[in-house]
Amino acid sequence: MTYCVGLKLKAGLVLLSDTRTNAGVDNIARFRKMFVFEEPGDRVVALMAAGNLGITQGVVTHLTQAVKQSRIDPEIESLMTCDTLYRGAQMVGEAMREVQKRDRAEIEAQGSAADATIIMAGQRRGGELRLFLIYTAGNFIEAGEDTPYMQIGEHKYGKPILDRVIRPDTTIEEAVKAALVSMDSTVRSNLSVGMPLDLCVIPANEFKAKSQRIESDHKEFRQISDSWAASLRTAFNALPAVKIE
Repeated sequence: MTYCVGLKLKAGLVLLSDTRTNAGVDNIARFRKMFVFEEPGDRVVALMAAGNLGITQGVVTHLTQAVKQSRIDPEIESLMTCDTLYRGAQMVGEAMREVQKRDRAEIEAQGSAADATIIMAGQRRGGELRLFLIYTAGNFIEAGEDTPYMQIGEHKYGKPILDRVIRPDTTIEEAVKAALVSMDSTVRSNLSVGMPLDLCVIPANEFKAKSQRIESDHKEFRQISDSWAASLRTAFNALPAVKIE
């Protein structure tokens, strides 16, 4: 399994993903699930993937090849040349449908699930910040002010903090903390989500991604994790007792 979360703020986009794909006593694997494409000063697009690894890698490979070809021939449509990021989300959906059509039957015949989901986020010059969630069928939805975040994978453990904290006017710094708390809650509660983490921040109108790999010994992440746990214990102990008669 996996956990990826994307936050859309007025100040920018905050994206966070784990790197665990398989989990068990003696079967743990790591694969990058975040992929960033950028033309500094013009546009930046980031993808995060969850679900069947073969499907998601096929989709990302298809999109990556199109980006490489479009840098040689600008007439070729890709995430770096499409007119809008809405069209970019359509292209991700089209790639999803193509890979599903090719591979789904064989994957399911082997007893595995072929479902996959992708979060796409970014901004192009002249356009707004966009955050999309693309489903297995290739259809998608877009984040708005009512729900300014998207989650894929093992999302239930990390949702409460986002519901309580994230608003469109939340600062990037506060959003990064909320995303890390959301991930820490998930890592603590589910073996199928694990370190290291990939963090990407896309400030509004800068058209450049700021990316960082967070290992298990990352100082600030450990401080956030420990402080959050201590604060929860303190808050729990301060709750009023319920009289049982």
